[in-house]
Amino acid sequence: MTLGSYGQFCPVAMAAETLCTRWTMVLVREMVAGSTRFNDLRRGVPRMSPSLLSQRLKELEAAGIVSRAPVADEPDVQEYRLTEAGRDLKAVVEAFGFWGQKWIETQATLKNLDPSLLMWDMRRNLDPSPLPEHRTVVRFEYPELSATKRNWWLVVDPTAEVDLCSADPGYDVDLWVTTDLRTMTAIWMGLTQVKDLPDRIQLDGDPLIARTMQTWLGLSPFSSQPKLVH
Repeated sequence: MTLGSYGQFCPVAMAAETLCTRWTMVLVREMVAGSTRFNDLRRGVPRMSPSLLSQRLKELEAAGIVSRAPVADEPDVQEYRLTEAGRDLKAVVEAFGFWGQKWIETQATLKNLDPSLLMWDMRRNLDPSPLPEHRTVVRFEYPELSATKRNWWLVVDPTAEVDLCSADPGYDVDLWVTTDLRTMTAIWMGLTQVKDLPDRIQLDGDPLIARTMQTWLGLSPFSSQPKLVH
């Protein structure tokens, strides 16, 4: 997969040749999290170009880490799934994530802000169980961002997957969340909690949904790991 080789028989070196090209582990992370279609993978790695994404998928397929097959009822759509070798990488991805959460300095981490990725991850990890049994719509506004990145809607339907919209879906909003992207990212990463930031996050709407936000909010799967470096 790589242009060069470490020239070592060590399994660590051989694994690094396959997995340590740019974006590869991030792409594997996205697949471990459940994304299987090209467009969903793009949403999980929004700064990766489509051509590089396609190239990495081909490389992972050639390495026996990913398999590709058409969707049964959509023959023009391909799905990419982890093979047994790929599924074995789940523990590796988790170890990377927990190490980064524990040891990478917080301020450096919070320089890498991306509203598209943040909202996509929040959608994926949201827990609908504390929410009402009818459709719930939560609108997030980041006032400091440009008009195209400022507003996001999470649509939680008990009978379907959580939907993320960057344009108004036309539903009544149950809760308006107004904050800055840095604050929301810190909450998602588990560095702070909603209740600790009353002056930096404004909640308007259904008081029950607002009160339980920390419970239903889709936090990072690594948020339970305390940071040792700040």
